[in-house]
Amino acid sequence: MGKLCDERIPQSHSASRRDFLKATAATGAAVAAGPNFFSARPAAADGGDPPEDSGRRGRRYIIRGGSVLSMDPKVGDFAQADVLVQGKKILAVGPDLHAGDADVIDARGRIVMPGFIDTHHHQFETALRSFLTNGILINDGSGTLSANPTYFEFILLTFAPVYRPEDVYISELFGGLAQLDDGVTTVHDVSQIHHSPQHSDAAIQALFDTGRRAAFGYFESAGAAIIGSNPGNQYPDDAVRIKKQWFSSTDQLVTMIMGGEVYLPAYEKAWKIGRQLGLQVAAHILSPFSIRPTLDLLAQGKGGDSGTLGLGPDNLFIHMTGMSDLGWQAVKDHGVQVSVAFPIEMNMRHGIPPIIKMQSLGMEPSLSSDVEVTMTPDFFTQMRSAMTMQRMIVNQMILGQGTFTPPTQWPTPTPGTPPLLYVRDVLRFATINGAKHLRLDGKTGSLTPGKEADIIILDATAMNVAPLNNVPGAVVALMDRTNVETVIVAGKVRKWKGRLLDVDLPHLRQQLEASRDFIFAKAGVPQNLFLSA
Repeated sequence: MGKLCDERIPQSHSASRRDFLKATAATGAAVAAGPNFFSARPAAADGGDPPEDSGRRGRRYIIRGGSVLSMDPKVGDFAQADVLVQGKKILAVGPDLHAGDADVIDARGRIVMPGFIDTHHHQFETALRSFLTNGILINDGSGTLSANPTYFEFILLTFAPVYRPEDVYISELFGGLAQLDDGVTTVHDVSQIHHSPQHSDAAIQALFDTGRRAAFGYFESAGAAIIGSNPGNQYPDDAVRIKKQWFSSTDQLVTMIMGGEVYLPAYEKAWKIGRQLGLQVAAHILSPFSIRPTLDLLAQGKGGDSGTLGLGPDNLFIHMTGMSDLGWQAVKDHGVQVSVAFPIEMNMRHGIPPIIKMQSLGMEPSLSSDVEVTMTPDFFTQMRSAMTMQRMIVNQMILGQGTFTPPTQWPTPTPGTPPLLYVRDVLRFATINGAKHLRLDGKTGSLTPGKEADIIILDATAMNVAPLNNVPGAVVALMDRTNVETVIVAGKVRKWKGRLLDVDLPHLRQQLEASRDFIFAKAGVPQNLFLSA
């Protein structure tokens, strides 16, 4: 089992993408048609090949001469240093490492750091990208472009119920590869698309086939509990079968999280199944759907149908907007992790991202991209949004402590004012905090010897960055996905010199477009490229 996992062969009864495609072809799945999604490795973008057999047991290579941002205070940072990788693990970090005849990746002029970690992304919605750029969460009756279409009514109750397993697969795969290209090496995929066991297997197979680290979030069948769609879904009971079939090993790239939305009837059952299986239990906690009083009951150990359900360190809560002090204190006291989606929460009326509240409690969030139907999952955007939103609030708070006229037009902050976020703070949110919140900090989140090599190499010689004067500042304040030159997951090079390896992107895009066309037609929603202009 260990050897298979070292080579990242999926640990399941459907052991490869080809097996999955053949299985879906037997039921008429269109995704199986045409050539293989994954092509032979293309030539490197600007000369030189990646290390041969990277990530394989015993294979060594060294990343030389980069500016190393380790995100581990015990390891430190280096203006110029090396990272030695063997198999899937980091062996050493430091200047002038001896590596024998190991292959060399020249990182001069580059920044070497751990990959980003997204703790909440609805990848099944990839086929619906940009559909809802003006929309808010729920129709507010205003009759504006923000009220129609909206997320709840259209994405969850109109589009999601018509997905076939092959639609789930292609959206999950394409969305995952797009984030891999952006340097996001780990994701918590919140897939509320479990209309059948076949839908679940399609989502999981796509996560394995993407080749990056992932936590599969087994959430509900969107629409089933609200409008009675997809009555054949087996959520939450199928979690037992899924855990046994796909997640019997702890030594693989893809793990499992149990979804348990507290606004759904009888949510206690999902929580109990998750806890019986030893899984984290995740839920969206936000302003609508009477979630605030529900969280207050959980905070008092009086939640669920039994009136005895409570919070625990196995909980991962998403958003936490609009919650009471009682709920927040219990989240803090019970060690609940909180994932914040700054851009989406600001855009879609979830409520103000709760960073000030978290600071007051001595807590820190991880970052999540949430939904591509509204905004990019790009992690440079996530970091900048977090930092600028928090600083906007605190800066105005400080200005308001004066009179806007001399001599107090520029006041010194009064005691108790929240500190401004710095670039290192949001880098921590985007890396090691994400690993901790997904229980993966023993494997990833920092460039620490002994951890698995989830590494990104960022081009600091590019026009939008050069000259390099501050490494953390350049990453957060200046960079975008075009600076992501090389991406490594568990030692295996997945992107090299600006290009994903072993992927036939044109064919993948054709399959995604065909899936989109089916979803719109089946849902009865006209395709209009200027609908929300």
